[in-house]
Amino acid sequence: MSTATTSPAHRAASGPETRRADLSARAGEALDRAVDALLAGQHESRPWGAPGAIDAGAHWCAQLEGDSILSSEYLLMKAILGQEHEDRATLLRIANHLRLTQRPDGTWGQYPGSPPDPSACVKGYFALKIFGDHPDEAHMARARERILELGGAERINTFSMFYLACLGQVSWEACPAIPPEVVFLPRWFPFHIDKVSAWTRTMILPLAICTAVRPVRDLPPELGIDELFIDQSLRRRLNQPWDTDNPASLKNVFLAADRALKIARRLGLTPGRARALRAARRWLIERMSPETTEGLGAIFPPMVYIQVALSALGLPRDHPAIKNAEVQLDAFFIDAPHEDPRLDHVRIQPCFSPVWDTGIALYALTEAGLTAENCPHVAAACDWLRAVQVRRTGDWIRNLRPEDRSIRLGIDAAAWAFEYRNDWYPDVDDTAMVAMALMRAGDRAGQSANHDTARMAFRWIRAMHNDDGGWAAFDRTTDRPWMELIPFADHNAMQDPSCPDITGRTIESLITCGLPPAHPTIRSAVAYILSKQEPEGCWFGRWGVNYIYGTWQAVGGLHAAGLDASHPQLRKTLDWLRSIQNANGGFGESANSYLDRSLMGVGPSTASQTAWGLTTLLYLVAPTDPALERAVRWLIDHQLTRDKAPFEPARLARVENSSARLSRADRSGDAVIDPGSDQYADRDWVSDRAGAWNEHWFTGTGFPKVFYLRYHLYRHYFPVMALARYRNCVNQRN
Repeated sequence: MSTATTSPAHRAASGPETRRADLSARAGEALDRAVDALLAGQHESRPWGAPGAIDAGAHWCAQLEGDSILSSEYLLMKAILGQEHEDRATLLRIANHLRLTQRPDGTWGQYPGSPPDPSACVKGYFALKIFGDHPDEAHMARARERILELGGAERINTFSMFYLACLGQVSWEACPAIPPEVVFLPRWFPFHIDKVSAWTRTMILPLAICTAVRPVRDLPPELGIDELFIDQSLRRRLNQPWDTDNPASLKNVFLAADRALKIARRLGLTPGRARALRAARRWLIERMSPETTEGLGAIFPPMVYIQVALSALGLPRDHPAIKNAEVQLDAFFIDAPHEDPRLDHVRIQPCFSPVWDTGIALYALTEAGLTAENCPHVAAACDWLRAVQVRRTGDWIRNLRPEDRSIRLGIDAAAWAFEYRNDWYPDVDDTAMVAMALMRAGDRAGQSANHDTARMAFRWIRAMHNDDGGWAAFDRTTDRPWMELIPFADHNAMQDPSCPDITGRTIESLITCGLPPAHPTIRSAVAYILSKQEPEGCWFGRWGVNYIYGTWQAVGGLHAAGLDASHPQLRKTLDWLRSIQNANGGFGESANSYLDRSLMGVGPSTASQTAWGLTTLLYLVAPTDPALERAVRWLIDHQLTRDKAPFEPARLARVENSSARLSRADRSGDAVIDPGSDQYADRDWVSDRAGAWNEHWFTGTGFPKVFYLRYHLYRHYFPVMALARYRNCVNQRN
């Protein structure tokens, strides 16, 4: 890069057109470096040596990072099953991950910068105590003090309470009743297993088995957590207060039903219980067959509790279902050896994200001009995506309109799941992204496989269209807010209604694949998005943090549908975007905005969220807009100039923000920014390639207010997408 065209002195002395040409050139160079790094990260087999039948072929799958509960719940599961002394070295390294994620004040949280999470704190403390940490050690004393300040162990959520019941720390009366007889409820009944979200579906029956059988592993008293409870009476009853202001409220009806179910159990008034347990077991065994899925639901929570549930039913450990469950769950391990024993650890992912990562990476590369015809990496990724499409019928089909239930995936329709294999639960978001990426990638000369497969996704996506005009993730659904009042629903994920972010992406996908913007399906989806705009001009993000993500996706769909940037609602969006842009040019938002709306769009700049903000601006203003150019400059200046190793600082092209903590400069003049912060662990295990970006904040959402994610490729492929689109807009303008 020429010093004459990039030095601050040159830019200050140049006119606007020269500075814009300079910025465009720098953006192009940054994009080229980022594309090279992204291509270099393509896998030919599964990363981390994870086992599985689907592992060959060019794809992307980065680490998917959750919070400390993945480690604590795994360790507690091992204790429940009496397996805490097996492979002790690995379990102690998982415990070390808990110590690494503990904050200086003794707490654990759901994401960097979050308030302390009582459930995470109690489970972290309990797991460390079981695995050898003495309660008088400083880190344990700090955790205990903060737990008591937060209201004690009785304040944890109901899902966490199941762990305490299984380990004898609370009575099963303190857990909500989930009768296994729900498996027999007819579809016309208000509550039915098909009407809850797919992820809750896979959790309800394992927990129903546990609440019916009530397994308890008796621990030695010295390993218990009596010291964490303030109100001892709440160890024997459900800690959910009645609505005294409205005695006839639906919440009170559910609490009364919970009490009645527990009384019926005590009196033996459950004559169909044995048959219900057998039916629940059949349902679960079918949905965890290794021929159709890699673990129940292919995600961590049900894969933990299925082991507890099947063991409670008396299945031996060498039963094929339990053996598969163990292997599939342990595949989530990331081994992180380190010569410093304080940093040596094993951490656990909540699931794998190969289809999601590959679909987005492919889309970003096509935005940068790569196609199946001109790039073998793109062609190979398309081949892999077509190979892993779902080819069987899952639970979703029962929620379709009768005229759509003849769909046959792999024959006349196409759909994809998030993970390597999760055939029971493909989702709209992945399917929309993959179909769009395949269509944009095009085909090799003389072929039409990518376009044909993308068009097959048409039918499944349209069949999943909800009556309100939007799309949900896993099912064609109806919003049933009353379900959130069920005692078990404090995990905030009881249902899966339409959301603006998925709807926006789906609109873009359908139009990319050939559906005209004037089609009634598109028009109803546009109306749905416009109806969900927040008063400030933004949109809520169900699957990404938060209003920046939701706004990016919603505006992308509206733009694809032909809504002009002069539309009053989009002008309002532009005003909001300008108001939240950080002084350094970037965009950032903490997941705290899920707790406090006044924090929407507020947070430190991140690569992924700056890319979302920049892309949204590109829909609304010319590429010469000063706010847009500042966002481009932030991405350029924060690109990594060298590979970043774990537990080492990141070397950036330049640091604009004068408040950043600079630790030193290397001989080439590259700034070195300390990745530590007052709001997350100074010891950071992230590695990144030169040409990518470094990002510590969690910008992915699992369940709002409950569980969040750091996708380790978000900070790479989204900036590629944004810089490529900027370059394309500049070229079109010229």
